Order: sequence, then structure tokens, then C-alpha cells
Amino acid sequence: MTDTPFPGQSALGRRWHSTTFRLLSIYAVIFSLSVMLLLGFIGCVVTGDMERDTDVIMDWQLIYFDSLPDVDLSKAIHRRMEHERMHTNYYGLFAPDGRLLAGDVLEDPVELGADRQGRTLDLKLAVPGDVAAPVVRAMAERRADGSTLVVARDLTHILRIRERIINALIFGGILSLAAGVAGGLALSIWQMRRLKAIRRVTLLIAQGDLGQRLPVGGRDEVDMLAHLVNHMLAEVERLMNEVKGACDGIAHDLRTPLAHVRTLLAHVAERTDTLGDDAVNSLVVRARTETDALLDRFRAMLRISEIGTLHRRGGFGEVELESLLEEVGELYEPLAESRDIRFDVRVQPVEPIHGDRALLFEAISNLVDNAIKFCAAGGAVRIELTDTMAGPQIEIVDNGPGIAVAEREAVLQRFYRGEATRHLAGSGLGLSIVSAVMRVHDFTLKIGDAQPGARVTVECWSRTLA
Repeated sequence: MTDTPFPGQSALGRRWHSTTFRLLSIYAVIFSLSVMLLLGFIGCVVTGDMERDTDVIMDWQLIYFDSLPDVDLSKAIHRRMEHERMHTNYYGLFAPDGRLLAGDVLEDPVELGADRQGRTLDLKLAVPGDVAAPVVRAMAERRADGSTLVVARDLTHILRIRERIINALIFGGILSLAAGVAGGLALSIWQMRRLKAIRRVTLLIAQGDLGQRLPVGGRDEVDMLAHLVNHMLAEVERLMNEVKGACDGIAHDLRTPLAHVRTLLAHVAERTDTLGDDAVNSLVVRARTETDALLDRFRAMLRISEIGTLHRRGGFGEVELESLLEEVGELYEPLAESRDIRFDVRVQPVEPIHGDRALLFEAISNLVDNAIKFCAAGGAVRIELTDTMAGPQIEIVDNGPGIAVAEREAVLQRFYRGEATRHLAGSGLGLSIVSAVMRVHDFTLKIGDAQPGARVTVECWSRTLA
């Protein structure tokens, strides 16, 4: 199990799966579209007001020129031009044949029309000198003598002001968007840290540590959910402890009368030996065997309960796996020889691990005992310790009947017996003890196929950190 919820994805892909990041991206898109619409609206409003104000000024100029006699019109235009210093206004008086009579508009803009309606001429007005044609708002009228009077007003400075306003809005919007994105990313990182802390705790809970609680520290929806989950976990832990206490109490209370029954059966066997009744002797032996099996089961159940109630890593220390596996090999080598089973222990030097040596010895012993028990005479059992990039790995391999794929999860449950091994003696609790030890250490237990036989792998590194 890895700490990355979506293996193989890029960092951006993993970030996209964050709700906070998705909402931030949607907000950024909406904000950008809103700024674009705002700029478009401001541009339209400013342009419209500018054009209306300019049209009003030019209309008043035409009214003034209309009040003058035709013979004084050219002089009035020249006087206006002499007083122009910023070249804000342009004038042009054209004869009916298109000749320029007065003014600084050199050519009659025929596309303007003479209907006294303001129109914007973009770089189309001919003016004297080397000055580039300006952007103007122009208006023309046909006078009674057939001449055409053109009045234009330069919009360059107004357009420059509008451009500066729009640029200021654009840069301000970009800065605001960048600040919003940075703030959103900071909030996203903070929220992801909270979720990672919650995920670490939920992994521990999923591995059986019901004493863990989700971290809380605020008043938002995540903390409200964490409070509810913590309350639920407290109730689940209480109920599990009650059930576990009841089961442990039953197992403990029944063990004593069963021990008494076994003692009584031993006394009965002594008496029946003098009677010489083989049938009765056989029944007594069977009763004693069944009683011993029941006592073994109760002892195994209490042992599993004892392992499960250990404080996680409370009594852990440095464990040398090489020496531990060699001791297991020395313990079971005589048993393997008595059953004509080839027994092999292969160890590589590995770094010491943090664990409970007694529990690990018990777990590995159970696995080796099962391998020898279910392996036929003339078979082979191998214990192998290897050093992987993630950490030490232990494998117990045999060439017995193996474990079917459909049963590999079930065999870790209490009292389960595989179809291929039901004829052999046992309580079905050995692998349950092994599973309990692995949970205490956060190690991973995998059951595979040795073709033929079973391959049990113990990955000696924490699943939450792998």
C-alpha cells in the first residue's frame, strides 16, 4: 500500500483529484471570464459616452458655423485653426466639385456622408504635414450654397486614457487572480495536509487499531465529519470490546472445566485398563483426544486475543532476523527429518527491524509448522530471507498441496480449514495467530503459489510507510 492514492499519475494529476484544487480552477475560469466581460462592458460604455459627448460638441460647432454668412465662413474657420494648439479639432470646407476652400482637412471624406451624423474615422482623415492620420470623430453637413462643411475631433488622447484604464484593469485583474490562486493553493495545501493526517489515521483504523481517532482542530465540514466518525469509532470500539470480552470470558471459563474433564477421563482410563474392555478404552482415548483439541483451541483463541490487545509497538526493540530464522530452523529441522522432508534455511544479511522478537518467532514457527505438516513425505520446505529495496522479506515455501486462490483470504480467519487439508489434525487457528502478529507489526502477509505448493511471504516493513 502506498501513500499515493493514484499510483502512476503525475503531481498535477494527483492535485486535480483534490476537490479544493478543482473548485479553485473553476473559480479562476469564472473570474477570468468575468474580468473579460467587465472589460468589454467598460470599453463599450466609455466609447459610447465619448462618442456622444464628442457628437454634442461637433453639433454645437456646426450650429455656430450655420449662424455665419457664407462669405465669412472661411475666415471663421481660419480663426479657429489659428487658435488650435493641440490639434484637437479639424475643419474642412469643400466646394460642390470637391475643391478645398478652407481648413486643414485636405480631402473630402466622402464615406462620412453629409447627414450631420457623427462617425468614427480610423486613420482615414487626410491632414497636412507628415503627421499620421489620427483617429477622429467626424460630422459633415451640406450647406445651402452646395458646399460641404466637415468638422472632426481628435480622439487620440481620449483613446489613450481609455487604453490606460483598460490596461490598469487588466493588470489589476491579473494580480487579483494571481493572489486568489496563491491563496487558494495555500488553502489547498493546508486542507490536503489535514486529509493526509486523516488518511494515515484511517489506515491504522483499517488495520485494526480501533483506538485511533481522526484529528480535529477547526469548525468546518471536515471537522464536523471527523467528530461524527470519532463518535462512531468510540461506539464500535466499545461494542467490539464487549464482544471480545464476552468471547474471552467464555474461552477462559470453559478452559477450566475442560481441564477437569480431561483429568477425570485420565482417571477413567486408569480404571478401564483393569477391566480389559477394549471398546471402552477406545472411547475414553477418543474423548481425551477431543478434549485436548478443545483445550488447544481455547488456548489459541486466548493467545490471539492477547496479541490483539498488546499496545502497538509498546515492547518493540531491535530484531536480528538472521538469528531468529536460524533458531526456527534448528527447532524444526528434527521434525522435518523425522518426516523425510528436505529442510533448507537460506538467509541474507539484512538490517535489523523494529519488532517483538517473541511474537515474530511464534508467527514464523506457525508458518514453518504448517508447511511441514501439510507437506508429504519426501517433500521440501524452504525458509528464505532476502533484502529488498523496501526492506527485509521472509518466504516460507513448500511443495505440498498449496492453498487455492479462493481460500487465501479465508485461511487467515479463525477456525477455517482448507478443503485439501481437512483430513489433517489442527484447530484452524495457526494462521489467525500469524495474521494477528502481522497486524501488530504493520507487516504484510501474502499467500502465493509455489507451483506446486504454497509460498507465504512476510514483508517486514510497515504498510503505512511502504
